[in-house]
Amino acid sequence: MQFVLFCLVYPILYLISILPFRILYLLSDIVFVLVYYVIGYRKKTVRENLNIALPHLSDEEKKIIEKKFYKHMCDMFLEMIKTMSISDKEIEKRFVFKNLEEYLALEKKEKSIALMCSHYASYEWVISMNRHINFKGYAIYKIINNKYFDDLVKKIRSRFDAILITTKETVPIIEKNVVDGVLGLYGFASDQSPQNKPKTFWSTFMGIEVPVYTGAEMLSKRFDMNMVYLKVKKIKRGFYEAELEILAENVTSIPDYQITETFLRKVESQILEAPEFYLWTHKRWKHQGNRKFIE
Repeated sequence: MQFVLFCLVYPILYLISILPFRILYLLSDIVFVLVYYVIGYRKKTVRENLNIALPHLSDEEKKIIEKKFYKHMCDMFLEMIKTMSISDKEIEKRFVFKNLEEYLALEKKEKSIALMCSHYASYEWVISMNRHINFKGYAIYKIINNKYFDDLVKKIRSRFDAILITTKETVPIIEKNVVDGVLGLYGFASDQSPQNKPKTFWSTFMGIEVPVYTGAEMLSKRFDMNMVYLKVKKIKRGFYEAELEILAENVTSIPDYQITETFLRKVESQILEAPEFYLWTHKRWKHQGNRKFIE
């Protein structure tokens, strides 16, 4: 059944991917109407998240952000499909890295690098960075239940030589690379909500106490990696600008969780600047007020 579904959907996705951008965004406008007005995809979750994270805004202001977010989300979904056939020249024009020289200077220090980013603006096109780096690029992701669509997502996101690895594969692959002397760039989207388990680190995000992923920081300390933050801005429809900021060098000398806290504050700053470009459909604050494990 999974294979049948994939066979039915794949030709449609490929046809969408070869559409000119002008037509692609007309289609996105239609998808927005269906997703927002007809289906109401995760609208309750989005509204709850906006109320939690942006309580200082009026209902009217949050409604405006909500609609802008859904339009952006539909654009981003179709842009991900477009990645199936987009040319190198086109993506270089639409996803620009401002200060790659700073990142490349960090590579010369001959340590692997952990890149922390968030689900903000275009996190799908971040993979194009692999065209500009010397290290082997790895993107850490959560596996999709349908193995055929999982393979497709891996294929799409690997267009620019990125290697997708699951969360379970991350440590063994880093360990093997260390033994083999392979220097890597490991991408962590660290703004999701982890499970509420013993010893989970809690912090505030948008003023709310929540459990926080610390994997990027802890693995960087374990394997002595430098750390960078990728700040992505949406300039206009279909055009993005990415800036790399050094989060930490000599990470073992920095107190635990300080780097993670710095990352969270940077994400908050972006959200407050233009909240419509954050991914409001995932339940980032689902564990608030439910801190079961206290050491």
